Amino acid sequence: MKVLGFAGYSGSGKTTLIEQLIPLLRAQGLRVAVVKHAHHRFDIDHEGKDSWRHRQAGAAEVIVASDRRMALMREFEQPHRLSVHALLAQIDARMDWVLVEGFKDSDLPKIEVWRAPTPDHRGGPVLYPHDGRVVAVASDAPALPEPTQLPRLHPGEPHAIVRWMLAQGARFDYARPAEETCE
Repeated sequence: MKVLGFAGYSGSGKTTLIEQLIPLLRAQGLRVAVVKHAHHRFDIDHEGKDSWRHRQAGAAEVIVASDRRMALMREFEQPHRLSVHALLAQIDARMDWVLVEGFKDSDLPKIEVWRAPTPDHRGGPVLYPHDGRVVAVASDAPALPEPTQLPRLHPGEPHAIVRWMLAQGARFDYARPAEETCE
């Protein structure tokens, strides 16, 4: 399994880029999974649905399954931050690629997705000068704020990014850290 992170500030285009990469990887016959970090309280369930009612009644875990998909919802009694490695341990090991969105402080190799600030996007500082795990920068800005020798990828060229990913594939072979435990 190959694991590649996509890091950047909110609004930089991470989700859009990953959304474009998935079908291109699938067209190569590859199985793809995504691990996404959510910054805010989120819910995949809806009020009134059976699974929501079970959680509201106090179930710590609810699995909803059909012949097409399965979803596991786990409630934490106290705020609980899972590491990206604990989440990756939940992914089917038969996946060819796992694209990790967010987790910008993780120790995974990652592509930084960076957009220059605009009136409707406040942006943020670049990560690559201080994060040795950034392996490339995806940006449509004419220039980056700090010089780098890292490969420049254009987020509007997802086919080129997939070609780069496949050519660099061995760099992204995942080995779970020995000391990491699943919570």
